[in-house]
Amino acid sequence: MDHSGHGMNMDLPPFTLGRGLQFSADPFFLIGCVLAVVLYAYAVLRLRGRGDDWPVSRTVFFVVGVLTIALVMCTRLNDYGMVMFSVHMVQHMVISMLSPILLLLGAPVTLALRALPVAGRDRTGPRELLLMLLHSRYMKIITHPAFTIPLFIASLYALYFTPLFDFLMGSTAGHLAMMVHFLAVGLVFFWPIMGIDPGPHRPGYLMRMLELFAGMPFHAFFGIALMMASEPMVKVYENPPASLGIDALSDQNAAGGIAWAFSEIPSVLVLVALVFQWYRSEQRTAKRSDRAADRDGDRELQAYNAYLASLQARGQ
Repeated sequence: MDHSGHGMNMDLPPFTLGRGLQFSADPFFLIGCVLAVVLYAYAVLRLRGRGDDWPVSRTVFFVVGVLTIALVMCTRLNDYGMVMFSVHMVQHMVISMLSPILLLLGAPVTLALRALPVAGRDRTGPRELLLMLLHSRYMKIITHPAFTIPLFIASLYALYFTPLFDFLMGSTAGHLAMMVHFLAVGLVFFWPIMGIDPGPHRPGYLMRMLELFAGMPFHAFFGIALMMASEPMVKVYENPPASLGIDALSDQNAAGGIAWAFSEIPSVLVLVALVFQWYRSEQRTAKRSDRAADRDGDRELQAYNAYLASLQARGQ
């Protein structure tokens, strides 16, 4: 499998969705996707075996998230993405903005913490290591908006508008590293915002919405910049193979449109998830105060009524 734009890619037939979705596995991502689903399923079964519950919705989100990665990395989309900027942009957007959201809604860290056995006294097992990592200074830094938002933005501009992109696309390893990077950046960006998993940085709901919207305009600008360019901006895609029958500039225009449109889709998804989470947490708070009221026999209410009565007495 030579992904460098030579060899097999020179005679790719013109792109159609049917051709793009044919199975053509990248071994690294194929193994990763299968492993992720197997480990997740194993952990869920472990909880069930113990008589613990695990929401079906989380499992569905996680599996669909893994499938979105497989969709762009284990099909011919991955081959076409090496020679067509528009297809590459679909890969990039899905793996950096759709897959992470779905994976995070699957709460894999919470699942791991519940499924992994607690090590004996003074011993450190995988669960303890995971907890140490979650509470580490390193995690505090990489999930902080002062780090994640610039990283999210730089992943676009610093990559596509510098020679770095051409360098990475020059080898299969470089291309893989780039895709793993996109996925990782998406995960650390969205985790503090709408992840269910515990994390070192967990701001209030309003702040999370602000964080979400801080990154999006840059995404849209990036797409618009590509659409408005009068020449190909990325060297790799300057001369698409003749067999594709495409024009580099119109393909770049399409890539820009995809980047622009995609900055909206995840925002809406995350917003829905956030509002739902917010609503749930408000309900929990209300339930807690109801329980407290039951416990102390509505003492607060009585005190409040007495206070009102005293005001009235003072007013007369």
